[in-house]
Formats: sequence, C-alpha cells, structure tokens
Amino acid sequence: MTTTPITRPTPITRPGTGRLAYQVPLRLDRRGAPNRYLLRNVGDEPLRGLSFSLLGAGLMRATAPLLLAPGQEVRLGIRGATLPLTAVLVVRWFRPNGDEYLWRVSF
Repeated sequence: MTTTPITRPTPITRPGTGRLAYQVPLRLDRRGAPNRYLLRNVGDEPLRGLSFSLLGAGLMRATAPLLLAPGQEVRLGIRGATLPLTAVLVVRWFRPNGDEYLWRVSF
C-alpha cells in the first residue's frame, strides 16, 4: 500500500477579489477504515471546540469538544456496515477569531 504524506493546505484565491478563502485545515486519514480514522490539524492555528456528529447508520463514541493545536491529531472510532451509503460525519470547530465552521465528510 502506498502512503501519501499529509501536507499543509494551499490557499485558494476568491475570483475577482484577490482575497484568500479559508481552506479546511483538517486532513482525514482513512488508512484504518472502515473502523478507525485519524483527523489531523494541518493548519497554522488551533481549532477550539472541535466536535463530531455522525449522521445516519453507524456508531461513534461521543467526546467532549476538543482543542486541536496545529500538527495534533485525534483518532475517531466509527463503526457501521454501510457507512459509505448511509452515513456522513460532520466536524465542527471554531477559529481563534470565534468564527464557526462545519465540514461534511463522506466515507
């Protein structure tokens, strides 16, 4: 099996504005799938109140909201026979400026 190194996100410029769009600072490592996933903060700022919700058919242990510093990772145990067809993971966090973000992840 070949592995791909986890890299920092590349900034995306919004057309016509020259301003950079905020890119999701997380990378999901699926090498432990279908039961284990590794989520890493590849951004340059801490993510506060990081929480996870599993929507659909599957099981995931509940955790208290986390603080994930740059370079840190969290392991998620998720079980379900039909995750790719029937479930979605929603990741929620706050940036240091207080902005809230949600990221929808398919299996």
